[in-house]
Amino acid sequence: MAKISSSSSSTAKGMSLHIGLNAVSPAAYGGWSGDLAACEFDAKDMAAIATSRGMKSTVLLTKKGTRAQTLAAMRKAAKALKKGDFFFLTYSGHGGQVPDVTGEEADKQDETWCLFDGQLIDDELYFELSRFAAGVRILVLSDSCHSGTVVRAGPPAIGIVAPELRSKMMPPSVGMRTYEAHKAFYDKLQMDVAKAEGGTVVDGTGGPARVADVA
Repeated sequence: MAKISSSSSSTAKGMSLHIGLNAVSPAAYGGWSGDLAACEFDAKDMAAIATSRGMKSTVLLTKKGTRAQTLAAMRKAAKALKKGDFFFLTYSGHGGQVPDVTGEEADKQDETWCLFDGQLIDDELYFELSRFAAGVRILVLSDSCHSGTVVRAGPPAIGIVAPELRSKMMPPSVGMRTYEAHKAFYDKLQMDVAKAEGGTVVDGTGGPARVADVA
């Protein structure tokens, strides 16, 4: 990755956001805390890499990895960055799914990031990335379940997770219990994005050219 300098307004600048959750709030997930190990370390390591390349980094760890703080950090970057600049977004934590109520997903499921106080739906993530100015380069790295499709559709995963590794998938039973407990909230999120996009949510398949996601 080429070094990105923020020392001069005449050169490209970079900003990054790194989210690492070792647990989620049981109050938001039907009593499930989703304990994980090393996700905070992942976020810190990614921030160190970004900082070494001249990027201004924001790190959100576990309790600070909320929906509000994540969206605020993304919107701040979208407002600040211009054509030729760079945004680096990383997530380490659980991935989940909620039923697709806007009809753009072939499998009838929207993928999510399990943030501390609630899920961030792929429709929202894709919409927030679309708010960046044309020409801003964006790299998204998601170390989570459903990581290949949380930004855009991808090929099925190949291989089997070793039994000694802790899964980063929110259990489907927990996911459905969480969705049913907060159905109005998650359905409204999808409908709000659809409304903002003119009534139709555009599937992220293929993604905009400036966005790359890596499973």
